[in-house]
Amino acid sequence: MSALTTKNLNFTFPKSERLHSKKLIQELFTEGSSFYLYPFKVIYLPKAEIESNQVLVSVSKKKFKLAVTRNKIKRLIKEAYRLNKHSFQPDSETSSKVLIGYIYTGKEVMPYQFIESKLKKSLLRLSKELVESQDP
Repeated sequence: MSALTTKNLNFTFPKSERLHSKKLIQELFTEGSSFYLYPFKVIYLPKAEIESNQVLVSVSKKKFKLAVTRNKIKRLIKEAYRLNKHSFQPDSETSSKVLIGYIYTGKEVMPYQFIESKLKKSLLRLSKELVESQDP
C-alpha cells in the first residue's frame, strides 16, 4: 500500500474492539453461527447495539498446556486481525456490527504468515456470509 492509502486506516486494537463482556460472550456461543477454516473455528453474531466489531480469541488449554504457548498463539492471531481488520468493514448504513470469536483448533503453533493468510480468508468468508444472511 502507498503512504496515502495507509493514512486513513486505523491499525489499532483498542479494548472497545475486544469481546470481554460475559453476557455478550454467552450470547455469541448460544445464538451465533459458525464455520470452520483450519486452524480456526469462527463464530459470529451480528449485533446492532455494539459500537464496533468485537473479537474474542481462544486457544485450548487441553491442546496447549503451557500458558506461554497459548499466549503466543493469541498474540499472533490478534496481530493478524489488527493489521487486516480494515478488509472487513461492512457497510455501516446497511449492516450491524458483529461479534466474532476465533477458536484456534490447530495442534501446533503455526507460523505467523500461515495464521495471517487464514485469518484474511476467514474475514472474506465472514463478509460473504453476512451479505448472504442479509439478502432475503
